[in-house]
Order: sequence, then structure tokens, then C-alpha cells
Amino acid sequence: MARLGELERAVMEVLWAHDGPVSVRAVHAALDDRGLAYTTVMTVLTRLANKNVVKRTRQGRAWLYEPAAGREAYVADLMLEALELSGDRGSALVHFARSVSSDEADALTRALDHAHRRAGDGVGPGDRAAPSHPPQDPDTPRQPRPPHGQRGEDP
Repeated sequence: MARLGELERAVMEVLWAHDGPVSVRAVHAALDDRGLAYTTVMTVLTRLANKNVVKRTRQGRAWLYEPAAGREAYVADLMLEALELSGDRGSALVHFARSVSSDEADALTRALDHAHRRAGDGVGPGDRAAPSHPPQDPDTPRQPRPPHGQRGEDP
């Protein structure tokens, strides 16, 4: 998903605040305090549709717009995009994990537990025994790990 500029984010905020498709006129009215021209809002919505950030449907002569994904999904895509910029996703994740609050870390742990259970292994990160070795410092180069099943583990 594409990164958004300030005006695009403002338009998306309007769309995320509605439960269904919204007309250009309604978005323009919601952004009235910005003094934008109607055509500017229409152009921004068209660009967002071309980037697949919003979906548009025709209703009579007008287009109606709605987000292609919720705000949380959009932010998650941005986070994944940022991880792709890293030369070492694991280190980037460790740095990120060190920067979150306790409540955010708990939310991540619950999400990872759920993802592991959904994947069918029935074991989440919170269920695993503590490793017998200290965690690797993210600033220390890592040795490549052999593929799963070649470390003496059960497949």
C-alpha cells in the first residue's frame, strides 16, 4: 500500500470515519475548514483509487469512495513496507519491540500467540520455554540459520 501525503491522509480520515461509501461532495464538505476546491478533493480521491488505497463505485453520475482497508490494516502494511527497507528484519523487529510500551508488548504477544495457534502448531511465543542462550544483540551480526528440520528439530 502506498504512503500518503498530508492531504491524502486527511481524505482517508474522512473515509475511515464513515461506515460506507462516501461521495466527493461529502468528503469536500467534511474538509471544508481547509478551504480546498472541490476538484482538488476529486483529484485526491482519484489518485487514491489509482493507488488501490480506496475503492470506488459508480452511482448514477457520481463516484462513491470507501477505504480498501481499515486504518489498522493500512498501518500494518506501512510497518511491513518499513521492514522491507531493513537489511535485517529480525534486528529491526527487536529494535521496534524495545521501543513499545508494556501494553503494546502485551498486545503483540497476544497477536503472536493467536497467529501461532491459527497456523496449527498450537504453541505461541508466550507458551515456549525460555531459551537456554541469551537473546542476540541486534547490533551484532548474525550467523545464517539452517533451514527448518536441519537443526536437529522435529519437522
